[in-house]
Amino acid sequence: MTGQLKHLRDKIDSIDSELLKLLSARADLAREIGQVKNGIAYRPEREAQVLARLCELNPGPLTNEHIVRLFTEIMSLCRSLEEPLTVAYLGPEGTFSEEAALKRFGSVVTTLACNSIDEVFRKVEAGKASYGVVPVENSTEGAVGRSLDLLLQTPLKVCGEIVLPIHQQLLARHLDLTRIKKIYSHPQSFAQCHEWLNVNLPHLTGSARINAASNADAARLAAQEENAAAVAGRKAAEVFGLTICAENIEDDPNNTTRFLVIGGQEVAASGRDKTSLVMSTRNRPGAIHQLLGPFAEHGVSMSRLESRPSRAGLWEYVFFVDVDGHQQDPKVTQALQQLREKAAFLKVLGSYPRGSTADR
Repeated sequence: MTGQLKHLRDKIDSIDSELLKLLSARADLAREIGQVKNGIAYRPEREAQVLARLCELNPGPLTNEHIVRLFTEIMSLCRSLEEPLTVAYLGPEGTFSEEAALKRFGSVVTTLACNSIDEVFRKVEAGKASYGVVPVENSTEGAVGRSLDLLLQTPLKVCGEIVLPIHQQLLARHLDLTRIKKIYSHPQSFAQCHEWLNVNLPHLTGSARINAASNADAARLAAQEENAAAVAGRKAAEVFGLTICAENIEDDPNNTTRFLVIGGQEVAASGRDKTSLVMSTRNRPGAIHQLLGPFAEHGVSMSRLESRPSRAGLWEYVFFVDVDGHQQDPKVTQALQQLREKAAFLKVLGSYPRGSTADR
């Protein structure tokens, strides 16, 4: 048994040595590519293509999820040799926004925690951050209105999306739930766990449920009080030294939040893309039907339609639309050209690789 174990370990050592050589060679190539690219290190379309190809080649036993996580970190390390990246997100440390940022960019980046979604946009617009990560919609609670409003106003582009399964935890300084007198969380998280809280903590209603600026901020507040709890993620428990009293308390086990990556660059086609745009219509009968007509006529699938007050006038609205395909794809290009003739206002927010919950 001892001889067999040593033989297997020797084989692992040999493979590790070869892996180290290959990783070093990859890093050297990445550094050379960085010089050719004139300092633009993050290429969402290229990274999406790399991960998709590796998942297709994956022979196991590692799952595609493992492959994506592993190579995201490898690309993060190599990217850092080309150009250090700073990524802004809705803080403080321990939020789902931070988790989304690390999922997309890997851990070898400088993260910048912001106090609000507005600040995330401002940091990127001012060049204080290379990219920003903002929540745009939740599968249970719908659109994040502030992100949509700022996308309408900003000169930034949407460079990517992250689809993150959201698992809420009940956190406190101890496990005795009978001692809990108040509970902190973000309003959306309260809504996502509404029924669980009603059944399991029926005494914590009304003023005992206190809104916080973020889940991580809720955990910070709960960590300061003996008889308080928070609804937040696992990372917040680690950051603020809290105990997980109950796991995965969201009412919908498929609870998912979609985040967008914002930055200053146009993203080339990856072959598996999405285009986001915002538009408005003239106030006349059948106008919205006419706006959607070009997509149907050119065979472009629409995956999302969200209306928001335009703030330009009473009862006037803009429509946020996601369609399958890149704006450079012939069918999408033709639909957009026709749409420009019909819409009172049209802004393409960006084309970018589609995210997937399978990329966890």
